[in-house]
Amino acid sequence: MVIKRRNTISKEAVLSVLINSRRAMSQDAIVKQMDVNADRATVYRILNRFCQDEVVHKIVADDGKQYFAVCTKCDEKNIPQNHFHFRCIKCETIECLPASVEFSVPDKYQVRSMNCILIGVCKDCI
Repeated sequence: MVIKRRNTISKEAVLSVLINSRRAMSQDAIVKQMDVNADRATVYRILNRFCQDEVVHKIVADDGKQYFAVCTKCDEKNIPQNHFHFRCIKCETIECLPASVEFSVPDKYQVRSMNCILIGVCKDCI
């Protein structure tokens, strides 16, 4: 049985902020740019549902902070599902890189998700 999720003003606001952003954003940055009031817990639930529905993907940076990015930019660049992210230490942007991650695991292990982040200076800051 497929249950359709209800659309709300808060969901629309979160998605609008993410779509209009050129980069992955933290929950705090999303809340600051929203044009409607929503508490942090609501935004957190919305972001996690978007991840479950594969509307956005979550990136956990080297500092442990979670960032969220809309997957449309990945489609435009033919970026595979398992790909690297790059965090610039100067402008603090995080972007998807068009490279798949190849790996192997021992027998009887099943990988369900992965997080690969490279840290350095982006092409715009060099």
